Amino acid sequence: MHIVRLQLRVNEQWMREHNFARWIRSDGTIQSTMYFSKKAGKVKQPEQAISFGPQVKPGELVFGVAHIYASKNDTFIHVTDLTGRETIVRVTGGMKVKTDRDEPSAYAALLASQDVAARCKELGITALHIKIRAMGGTRQKTFGAGGQASLRALARAGMRIGRIEDVTPIPTDTTRRRGGRRGRRL
Repeated sequence: MHIVRLQLRVNEQWMREHNFARWIRSDGTIQSTMYFSKKAGKVKQPEQAISFGPQVKPGELVFGVAHIYASKNDTFIHVTDLTGRETIVRVTGGMKVKTDRDEPSAYAALLASQDVAARCKELGITALHIKIRAMGGTRQKTFGAGGQASLRALARAGMRIGRIEDVTPIPTDTTRRRGGRRGRRL
């Protein structure tokens, strides 16, 4: 008799967890059991506005770092926080155009920069320090066409520009350049 009561209690608890309701007659017999959907029992709470990014006063500048890598083949615009650990947004020229030959173009870089600026404003970042980079090493030391275009587009989109730094890796003494003794013959 004791075991049956314990079993009944377990069943009642299970039924409560799984949204069942049971009507019991006065003599103790079960009249009916009914299942309620979870949606029917829930009361909707009013939604609160969620804000991403740092909590700052209006008009205060919040800085991020825009790492712009402009090579001959593509332009990357990667915005991080000041430490560089947390990525805020990353867009490339190749994400904005259809053909491969248009990836490094100034137009693709402009479109990518507009997307970056919009996302930064969404997250509350109002100003950017710029770190611009070319291929470097034994390859070209000047950045491609997308580098300057992306910088201009960020400024025109309303982002405040802080420091601009060229972080192209330039070796102090380097490994041998490709192409051989007589150079690349066409």
